[in-house]
Amino acid sequence: MLFSDIPAIDSHAHYGRYVHADPLITAFSSGEADLVVRRARACGIRWTVASPLAGLLPRGRTVDVCAANEIAFREIPKVPGLLQYVIVNPLQPDTYDQARTMLRSPWCVGIKIHPEEHAYRIADHGDALFSFFEETGAPVMTHSGCPNSLPADFVPFADRHPGARVMLAHLGNGAGDKGRVDLQVRALQAAKHGNLWVDTSSARSILPGLVEWGVKELGAERLLFGSDTPLYDVAMQRTRIETAEIPDAAKRLILRDNAIAFFRLERLPSDPTSAWA
Repeated sequence: MLFSDIPAIDSHAHYGRYVHADPLITAFSSGEADLVVRRARACGIRWTVASPLAGLLPRGRTVDVCAANEIAFREIPKVPGLLQYVIVNPLQPDTYDQARTMLRSPWCVGIKIHPEEHAYRIADHGDALFSFFEETGAPVMTHSGCPNSLPADFVPFADRHPGARVMLAHLGNGAGDKGRVDLQVRALQAAKHGNLWVDTSSARSILPGLVEWGVKELGAERLLFGSDTPLYDVAMQRTRIETAEIPDAAKRLILRDNAIAFFRLERLPSDPTSAWA
């Protein structure tokens, strides 16, 4: 095993059934909460922040986000090592009040938005969302890099709402702009208040040099480890950080310390098995 003794925090995960036209991809990319946590433990991940796939898929369809959040809110505290993102969809306004309530609980540590799966442009809904992020003070994770979620489109809202703290998912994803790999990094550099971060949960992470370049351009403090499990293999994603050509101190920041600061997890129990007893 190449995993270090750093008790990592996975800042980007899901659980549940993935929806794809190919039944094999559906099977390979699905995983219930206990499986997600079991795989995480096997590669030294102590905590996993997850959202339910039932609140995101099928893409572009009207799914009942509130119902998926409610099920997750009941299920997640029963699974040691799992923390919750409450999903907010601006096309379903009830999700705002639901998030306000759920964020009061210690296992619900952040907000998840997904302009691609919910089929809206962040450019059209950014002010309402970022105002809400400021109001709650909660950390936010969003898909980025596709047409509805180009990283540069988040920057004006981050600049107008300095109290918002938003992590752009998928370092290197540029599906919405000719496959470019620098979109997230350039957005972070452009944001005036330093209130954007990026996670490593991208298939592009396999590119030699991408993670290293991100650290060089931004500093290790701006990157968080994310796996996008069960869609991607969590052990592979952790190994990419473990074997990156960056200092060990940078690896610790990415794998753990940045997540503690971003999610404000300083008081999180060290033993997940007794967290919500």
